[in-house]
Amino acid sequence: MAGCRGSLCCCCRWCCCCGERETRTPEELTILGETQEEEDEILPRKDYESLDYDRCINDPYLEVLETMDNKKGRRYEAVKWMVVFAIGVCTGLVGLFVDFFVRLFTQLKFGVVQTSVEECSQKGCLALSLLELLGFNLTFVFLASLLVLIEPVAAGSGIPEVKCYLNGVKVPGIVRLRTLLCKVLGVLFSVAGGLFVGKEGPMIHSGSVVGAGLPQFQSISLRKIQFNFPYFRSDRDKRDFVSAGAAAGVAAAFGAPIGGTLFSLEEGSSFWNQGLTWKVLFCSMSATFTLNFFRSGIQFGSWGSFQLPGLLNFGEFKCSDSDKKCHLWTAMDLGFFVVMGVIGGLLGATFNCLNKRLAKYRMRNVHPKPKLVRVLESLLVSLVTTVVVFVASMVLGECRQMSSSSQIGNDSFQLQESAILQLFHQDSTFSPVTLALFFVLYFLLACWTYGISVPSGLFVPSLLCGAAFGRLVANVLKSYIGLGHIYSGTFALIGAAAFLGGVVRMTISLTVILIESTNEITYGLPIMVTLMVAKWTGDFFNKGIYDIHVGLRGVPLLEWETEVEMDKLRASDIMEPNLTYVYPHTRIQSLVSILRTTVHHAFPVVTENRGNEKEFMKGNQLISNNIKFKKSSILTRAGEQRKRSQSMKSYPSSELRNMCDEHIASEEPAEKEDLLQQMLERRYTPYPNLYPDQSPSEDWTMEERFRPLTLHGLILRSQLVTLLVRGVCYSESQSSASQPRLSYAEMAEDYPRYPDIHDLDLTLLNPRMIVDVTPYMNPSPFTVSPNTHVSQVFNLFRTMGLRHLPVVNAVGEIVGIITRHNLTYEFLQARLRQHYQTI
Repeated sequence: MAGCRGSLCCCCRWCCCCGERETRTPEELTILGETQEEEDEILPRKDYESLDYDRCINDPYLEVLETMDNKKGRRYEAVKWMVVFAIGVCTGLVGLFVDFFVRLFTQLKFGVVQTSVEECSQKGCLALSLLELLGFNLTFVFLASLLVLIEPVAAGSGIPEVKCYLNGVKVPGIVRLRTLLCKVLGVLFSVAGGLFVGKEGPMIHSGSVVGAGLPQFQSISLRKIQFNFPYFRSDRDKRDFVSAGAAAGVAAAFGAPIGGTLFSLEEGSSFWNQGLTWKVLFCSMSATFTLNFFRSGIQFGSWGSFQLPGLLNFGEFKCSDSDKKCHLWTAMDLGFFVVMGVIGGLLGATFNCLNKRLAKYRMRNVHPKPKLVRVLESLLVSLVTTVVVFVASMVLGECRQMSSSSQIGNDSFQLQESAILQLFHQDSTFSPVTLALFFVLYFLLACWTYGISVPSGLFVPSLLCGAAFGRLVANVLKSYIGLGHIYSGTFALIGAAAFLGGVVRMTISLTVILIESTNEITYGLPIMVTLMVAKWTGDFFNKGIYDIHVGLRGVPLLEWETEVEMDKLRASDIMEPNLTYVYPHTRIQSLVSILRTTVHHAFPVVTENRGNEKEFMKGNQLISNNIKFKKSSILTRAGEQRKRSQSMKSYPSSELRNMCDEHIASEEPAEKEDLLQQMLERRYTPYPNLYPDQSPSEDWTMEERFRPLTLHGLILRSQLVTLLVRGVCYSESQSSASQPRLSYAEMAEDYPRYPDIHDLDLTLLNPRMIVDVTPYMNPSPFTVSPNTHVSQVFNLFRTMGLRHLPVVNAVGEIVGIITRHNLTYEFLQARLRQHYQTI
């Protein structure tokens, strides 16, 4: 076993050793998308499917384009604006529904408990009041947990999942109607149940689901809801509407339409243009004013007054008229804000570290067990939270008489939004001991709570925790240093920004969200400085909380750009040369076999390239002059695969093991022989013809297995299955022109749930029939040269929102393909280590 790891081991022996999981190198584990147990690091999984933002310009789509004119184009754009407006209105109504029932259930609960506390304070039966509070909270949390059991994707805030979707990853079930119902009802019960969670984060997820589902005018959960609406039947349109819905969710939560627009831009949307910006901003405005209109009318009875812009509003910051020395902030305070940013970054990094350990513990010890265990964990968290809050409120309430119960009771024994406003604006000085105790308890309980099986947001707990920290700093500066000019509300706001920035690591959008929530533009500079310092400090230790949970799920998320040293790699270093392909005319038998035995979501459409051999021998002067260039520059699949199999760095699939065992000994002496010369010498022995119903033979050589293939286009798995389901084929005795033609609407009819190949009734198909895939493939996909640097490949892939990127050499032969998994940070790091080892 030790010899296999040595540098002098041969390829075949390495393949045998590395077949066992515990002897695989970190590079292999990265490529395979598995977990490295020694470092306990979760690597990107390969079972996530990417969204396709690129348009498939095939014949059905061209037929639609032929019928389009400027009038229809304007009508289509008008429909899109109306749908965007409807998404904003519906998202605002969802926020109204959540807010109304949270307040209703909370008033009901505290009304009963407060009456009991007043009666039992004199009779000495506070334990009975605690039991009543436990009864309410445990019931609400139990209902929230049951809803998550129905739809597990509804757990948490949903922001990591939305971020993945906007980044181009299709997370199963994230934008379904059932997810929306479970999310909305679940967060309602979670907040009413007294857990240290917020309803603002789930609003972003809810808005995304509304944005994804409303333009479809149909539902998978409710199959009877279906209208003949042919628009927006693609990942491209759906992703734009999800961006608008996420922005509307932020706008409804914080009354921050501009911040919502920037959130969608900053947190994931890779493809962006001016038209999309206007639509997203319009959607955010619609959500904000819809929620504002109804909340102001319901709470104040003044319809049309627009007094409550969002679910969370920080109120007006102003100094007391009697305090002439008070200023909201001064230039000298910026130094304190920077220090608070550093501390906030450290606290946020600590919070994220603890929560990551808890999440890993849940993944190993809670999630594999029966689902009831998740419910019991949620009930345990609710029990501990309720007892701690009740006892702290009763005990600390005896220490300091105030006009409205105790200090920590006001902070925790009520709605969290009200507690934030109290810390921001209450003039009376809070006790440092009370604030410190409140901060520690809230920090630990919020960290424990985020990640349990209930819908839960993190914005409000982070803001409340940070506000207590900022208020504590203000008290210390006032009482012990003697700085009487400072305004405690400003320090509470900066503390909230510092802690929230240290946890989530957002900068641009969070700055604007906080400014819009305060309605005070003068806070722009201190908030921005604090958030930047908090982010830089936290990034020194770990990632933001949402990125951590994305990593724990193994989602192949693409960052904004690659590191500088990655440009040492080229497309040929990261591509996958072992292709599964189809021919322009392929038998049904072969298609079914390919679809059932692979999990690939796209297949190159190719023809065997034997013409190049004859072209070299024609004596053409131009071609003759280029032979020397071709010898040294043209990469072939066979040459690349031989190099990889001999480098002992690529993962040992069974196919490569066979090649390694059978051919490496004989091929090693010919390593330096020119591949083009070998091909010319074999010009009278053409490559074996791979008929549509013929499989590769184990006796083939490397050149036979990895023969030159000319790329003609790409076709998706969903398109092939649709063609088979609808019987699009022709017989050998007929021309391909006799094959039935499908329209664009028919091809997109089953979107987004296309039929599965395993559900196909094979008795209805004639395996000898032939399918002409050329009318339905994408004949002009984006391609790159094998010599393209990784940064260029990465920018093209991410900016254009691609799903597959073929690598094509100088003579039009496909030599490999690049997908999202080939561009993840972990995969690139593994390839870079291989690059350094081979130098």
